[in-house]
Amino acid sequence: MKGFHIVVLLSSAVLLVSAAPALQLVTCTAESGAAAARLAMHRINENHRHGYKFKLQEIQGNKVEKKNDGCNLELQLNLQETVCHVVNPKHFEECQIRGEGERAVTANCTVKMSVKNTDANVTKYECDTRQVKTNLDVPVLVPLNSTEGLKSVNEAVSKFNLNATNKHHYILKEVGRIRLGSGKDYYAEFALVETHCPMGSRINPEACKPLCPDRAHHAFCKSTYLNATGLQSVECEFYPPSNTTALGPGEQEPAMAIHPVPVALPTMVAMAILPLKAVADLPLDAYCLPVVAVAILPMLAEAPLPTEVMAINFVPVALLTMVAMAILPV
Repeated sequence: MKGFHIVVLLSSAVLLVSAAPALQLVTCTAESGAAAARLAMHRINENHRHGYKFKLQEIQGNKVEKKNDGCNLELQLNLQETVCHVVNPKHFEECQIRGEGERAVTANCTVKMSVKNTDANVTKYECDTRQVKTNLDVPVLVPLNSTEGLKSVNEAVSKFNLNATNKHHYILKEVGRIRLGSGKDYYAEFALVETHCPMGSRINPEACKPLCPDRAHHAFCKSTYLNATGLQSVECEFYPPSNTTALGPGEQEPAMAIHPVPVALPTMVAMAILPLKAVADLPLDAYCLPVVAVAILPMLAEAPLPTEVMAINFVPVALLTMVAMAILPV
């Protein structure tokens, strides 16, 4: 019988989450390029919902266009992909850049910013991401929908869920990368998310719903699958939830898609009647409706009523009705 091992690397929130240096003031001078680039990196990583975090490699350009009340900045930045997946709470500046032997990824970004009264905001950014060419003889990256590659991942997830120390069942959140070695050996990286299904329950795993992102434990795993002998190992890091507030008496842990109305609907309503900055501050990565509702409802209460009730900035009243039916008592 072949040997198999699962290595669980328990990661402490205290060790992983350290305070990053405060952002420097961005001004309308050429010397402020480093501060502007650092602010841009924060915004890019905050909005990056999938894959891996990026780190600044080089500032390749910095244009300053003076205005009466401030200026507009345009930065040309070269970024490097790190080994930290987005579920990893470690600050991107503390993450290690992926080496050439791991099939490194780079991104060239154009970032536009506005500065007014010492208040700097990223208004737009576009990034062109590509794999770095290498002459090293290392496993190549294969498409994330590779049939054989996904087979290795699914087997690894099944083995992971045999770990009796897990309180709940975990499901695949996303595949980060799959490398193909000689002899059709697969080396995969993937993220898992905790569900509402207790470990050992008879619930069909396909029916298990992820807990809300801030309430769920996450895991980032690396697996080795050899063509000759099958799955060899799964090594995982666990990340604690960011929200550890105790539930009230009789309160159930909220899970993804527990309401019949998609999160997109209340978000569309908010975009129709709230200022753009307020919408940008919404927890859009929190795909659990209760979390989004908590963020949106107070802002809706303070927003001025539109003059055209039957067409709130082109959002049909039916959407408002459906949202109300989903989150209000009967």
